[in-house]
Parts: sequence; structure tokens; C-alpha cells
Amino acid sequence: MRRFKQLLSEQAAKEILYNATNGVLSLLDSDGVPYGVPISYAYDGNKCIYFHSAVKGHKIDCILANSRCSFCVVGQDMIIPEEFTTYFRSVIVKGSIHFAEGDEIMKGLLLLCDKYSPGVPSDAEISKCIGHVAVLRLDIDSMTGKEAIELVKKTKESAQ
Repeated sequence: MRRFKQLLSEQAAKEILYNATNGVLSLLDSDGVPYGVPISYAYDGNKCIYFHSAVKGHKIDCILANSRCSFCVVGQDMIIPEEFTTYFRSVIVKGSIHFAEGDEIMKGLLLLCDKYSPGVPSDAEISKCIGHVAVLRLDIDSMTGKEAIELVKKTKESAQ
């Protein structure tokens, strides 16, 4: 990253991944054409991101052609009109996507249910969809978090 002063700590980047509710998954299709798709996801807190998908479609075709991907999450984007800027925090993950198999399918679905429907019994919903849903796991190779320079400056000022 060019502006290293704006680099978030690994812990801050993980918190954004854990708390944000959506991101953009960027893939390449078999012709090398970029494809970005917004998705809901669940981060396991370590090195994997899970999401679900239909079993067929352009996203699946792209993954089958090339499992490498990038995933971007914006944790904060506060527009400051008088400063002609935004106070942002974001994370970009690079890695590869794999189809979950066996017990990992349930692990991914439970993580998604716990994130988006906490405290709601999920057994019936999972039973209803498990036969026609793909659970995908993004294995994280690298993660970079960045924040607006204005937020860096505010943090330094408040520390003094």
C-alpha cells in the first residue's frame, strides 16, 4: 500500500470484516472479463469468508474458470461536503474461492444465519435451502485495511 500511514492494523481490518454486512466480490470470467458482484457474507474471524450462492450462474462460472478473487468491504463512508472528501475505512482481501463440502457446508450456513438472523432458529430455513444452495469459502491470502488520512490525524490528536 502506497500510503502506509493510512494502513489499518490487522485487528481493525478484521473488525471491519466481521461487522460489515456486505461487500463486492471481484472475479474474472473465462474470457478474462472482470465481474464484480455485491454479496452478503460471514467472516470466521480467522482466514475464511463464507457466502452462499445459487448452484448455477455467472458467479459460479467465473469461479470455475478462475478461483482467484478480490473482495472489498467498506466499513465506514462518511461524506464531508465542506472538505470535499469522505472519512472512510475499508478492507480489501485477496484469495481464492472453494466450494464447501461435507460438514463445512453447515458451518458456512450457520455462520451466515448467526450473522444475519441472530437468535432466530435456523434449522428449518437451512433444511429448506440446503439441497439447492452452494456454500463458498474464500481463503484469505492477504488483507489490507485503509482509512482516510483525516481519521488518522484525528486519532493522533485525540491520543495527545
